[in-house]
Amino acid sequence: MTQPSHAFIPVMDHEIHVTTWGDPSNPALVMWHGLARTGRDFDDLAADLSEQYFVLCPDTIGRGLSSWSADPEREYSLEYYSGIAADLLDAYGIDRTGWIGTSMGGLIGMHMASGPLAARLDWLVINDIGPEVPQDAIDRILAYADQSPEFRTLTEVEAWLRAAYAPFGSPPDPFWTRMARTSVRRKANGMFTTHYDPKITVQFTASPQEFRSWDRFTKITLPMHLIGGADSDLLTQPIIAKMQALQPQMGTTIKPGMGHAPSLSEPGDTDLIRGIIATLT
Repeated sequence: MTQPSHAFIPVMDHEIHVTTWGDPSNPALVMWHGLARTGRDFDDLAADLSEQYFVLCPDTIGRGLSSWSADPEREYSLEYYSGIAADLLDAYGIDRTGWIGTSMGGLIGMHMASGPLAARLDWLVINDIGPEVPQDAIDRILAYADQSPEFRTLTEVEAWLRAAYAPFGSPPDPFWTRMARTSVRRKANGMFTTHYDPKITVQFTASPQEFRSWDRFTKITLPMHLIGGADSDLLTQPIIAKMQALQPQMGTTIKPGMGHAPSLSEPGDTDLIRGIIATLT
């Protein structure tokens, strides 16, 4: 199995942790994670695709091993994240890249694809998110993300993650074990807590317009494919239908038995993604 490399890249007054896979001479592929997650969620898919692509999986500021913001109301926003993404590409000497984004990562991809940064993307795969995020889904996210739970052991961490992220589907046990190891940090009292800044949720109140951006979505001209969980509360059927009506060329794959968001780490997911990319390139 291909082994990853890790780098800390200085970008926009921050240090961004990036996990990379494969040969830098291959076409680039960025995989960007969801709100309270890290780039390590993509390890399985990134390793599989690294034979064809140079895969970059960043940790967004405020998450994982990347630095936290001293100005969260301004910097924890899609606009700022998009600037970080563009500068990361510059740091690696990458002109254009494919993009797979889960939840927030999909929003960042859509934000880039609908504005001046569209020229940096070749194609876009959006995993379980649309231009509009329902308020009840935001409330659910805030219920678990807007806090700093504590755990005595990594076993407790994994049990909590399996419950909190049950809508991910049924990825194999090693996925959950890795998720536990890469999702927590030690506090001064010796307890584990989640590996993100609790202030990341400020974007829901500081930049609410970013969660209803149909006008931007209509401007996207890149090849695009939407993946969704059949039981997702973020990507509802009315939102899917509206996206399809506004972008009729967009492909759609709905995964049964999953909510928000498909992990893309189940058996068969690599073949699914390879097939989707083939239709976009």
